[in-house]
Amino acid sequence: MSPPPPVAAPAFPVSLSLRSRRDLRWASGLVLMAYVTLHLLNHALGLVSLQVAEAVLRPLRSFWHSWPGTLLLYGAVVVHLVLAFVALWERRSLRMPPSQGLRIVLGFALPLLLASHLASMRGGYTLFGLNGSYARVVEGLWGAAGGVFQIIALAAAWTHGCMGLHFALRANVRWRRAQPLLLTVAVLLPTLAALGFVAMGREWQVAPGPVDAPGAAQGRRLGGLSEHGQDLYMTLLAALLLARLARGRMYRFPGVRMLTLRYPDRSVQVPVGWSVLEASRAHGIAHLSLCGGRARCSTCRIRVAGPAAHCPPPGLDEQRTLARVRAGAQVRLACQLRPTGDLEVSPLLGGGTVAEGQRPRLEGEREVAVLFVDLRRWSGLAERQWPFDLVYVLDRYFALVGQAVRESGGVPNQFIGDSVMAIFGLEEGLDLACRRAFQAAALISARMRDWSDGFEREFGQPLDFGMGLHAGSAAVGEVGHLEVQSFTAVGEVVNTASRLQEQTKAVGAALVASRFAARQAGLLPLATQMRRIEVRGRREPLDVVAWSAEALAVAVQSPGPSPLL
Repeated sequence: MSPPPPVAAPAFPVSLSLRSRRDLRWASGLVLMAYVTLHLLNHALGLVSLQVAEAVLRPLRSFWHSWPGTLLLYGAVVVHLVLAFVALWERRSLRMPPSQGLRIVLGFALPLLLASHLASMRGGYTLFGLNGSYARVVEGLWGAAGGVFQIIALAAAWTHGCMGLHFALRANVRWRRAQPLLLTVAVLLPTLAALGFVAMGREWQVAPGPVDAPGAAQGRRLGGLSEHGQDLYMTLLAALLLARLARGRMYRFPGVRMLTLRYPDRSVQVPVGWSVLEASRAHGIAHLSLCGGRARCSTCRIRVAGPAAHCPPPGLDEQRTLARVRAGAQVRLACQLRPTGDLEVSPLLGGGTVAEGQRPRLEGEREVAVLFVDLRRWSGLAERQWPFDLVYVLDRYFALVGQAVRESGGVPNQFIGDSVMAIFGLEEGLDLACRRAFQAAALISARMRDWSDGFEREFGQPLDFGMGLHAGSAAVGEVGHLEVQSFTAVGEVVNTASRLQEQTKAVGAALVASRFAARQAGLLPLATQMRRIEVRGRREPLDVVAWSAEALAVAVQSPGPSPLL
């Protein structure tokens, strides 16, 4: 079997363009979220007074009623709704995590919840020139069930938007660090908005004022506009659901083109047009997917084998995600790949080959810095010394390295033989993680040199060591078998850091770090001399910087250009 064609990384910063469906959904969602946020903040000002809330509403209303504001807001509504209909149609299976299901239900319910308010406020302004003031809103809703209904509609819109942001950004380090504050805002803002609406209603009861309200005929016309809009929306949604149902029934008819997906432990047949992730969920095959199947993460990635013609080329969203994790030619995203013929697929993060209770409990993908430290001449020392003396050496070595890593803000993660692996960046950004990793390397180097003199007197040979440092994306979480589990990082960044540690022997350095990690740490001046080396396990050479112990100490302690080996 020939592998599918390699995935080429985009040659431009696609994250700044609107060329993909994901970008359109993201941009339109941000516009709508901004509108809802401003709406809630304006409601909350009702706690001060109805007059203050009205004064702030006027410039906002002027903007949203202008041609640019109208095009921006209602264009975002149309784009977001059309993309939601397309996404629902493309789903072959409605099996999904409950949180994803709740977000989708809230999204499709919003047009029904907001139709009456939209027709009354924007319809009244467009058709009859009626200003949508707070006085008019409160006068029409206060004391009636409509007030509660309005608060429910705003809460649903806010919840839908917050869930969308969380699902899109939860792998981001800064987002995770800000979650306590963000959760507080997410709960506090709609609560204050509801209290502000109640306060304005009570103020209106005490001192009602003039209201630019529609007449009886105008009210009937606006009510009919709301009903017709709801009927049209329900008709379109019902037609889409019925079409999905009919399509599902057609799959059972003879003659429907089917294909076979061969997983490591079974084979399943699905109709042509299904994604691999939909096939996994429809047949109860464990398949990790943190972003809900929208190419916003790489946790559903699979390795595929089969004719290249059976794998449609990846779209822009998938290319961007695969390029981010430097995926190989045979790696695709299960949520995006819709095979046209038989294929072999194997989930790379979790999957059906791992029994329940043994699957890795992944926390997601993070940008981390990884430092490997290796004790040299261990085999010769082990040959000449008693086992209990070796235990003493290892214990002191692990304590020395582990303490330096912890003091620098990292996590000493694995102690394997005479090697230590440390992770930086679990709770901070990549720049700070790299700086802390270099600081730890400098501490380890200094303390190992201090230990070296006494070590040679005690054991008859000098103490030597090497360190490798690299930064990038890695999957972090619990891995192991049954009750033997450990927290670790998995990915190309880990393998490369280990290989760079081996390079210290060839160049006679204390630390070999990737150019990328040094640049992230701010230790790479423009005039720096670099080496390009072949790293075992990588297809392409890697630019690295080799540091002596003395140069490393100076570089970490002194800002600006750093001396190199």
